[in-house]
Amino acid sequence: MRPDFWKKPLKTLNKAEWEALCDGCGKCCLNKLEYEDTGELVFTRVACRLLDGETCRCTQYDIRHQFVPECVTLKPASIADIAYWMPKTCAYRLRFEGKPLENWHYLVSGSYETVHEAGQSVRGWTVPEFEIPEEDWDDYTIEDLS
Repeated sequence: MRPDFWKKPLKTLNKAEWEALCDGCGKCCLNKLEYEDTGELVFTRVACRLLDGETCRCTQYDIRHQFVPECVTLKPASIADIAYWMPKTCAYRLRFEGKPLENWHYLVSGSYETVHEAGQSVRGWTVPEFEIPEEDWDDYTIEDLS
């Protein structure tokens, strides 16, 4: 990969660079609720069935659509349509908005653990979706997911 590739425009990244931009926080794997009456989008502590709550990574990333067909495939061409529901700290969203990566991002810090050390991952506080009926997800909403 090119040096400092993450500072370049998203549309110029190759596939490996694009994938490497993920900070491993796991926040995008949280189930979200969108309220029809207000259009408000809120995150819940209810995690996708494929999320490993310790590593904050998808356990079946390459074949995830076989298990979760509605899982979004984030691409440079689709980021403009998807960025609004990505967490505010998401590297893809930050770069789409022309902002730098957070200091705890592994590409800046040099360690994959800093996202967890900074309290920016979902490690240890999610509940698996198969344990919570969807009609109860309202009880698991998150006020501020920064």
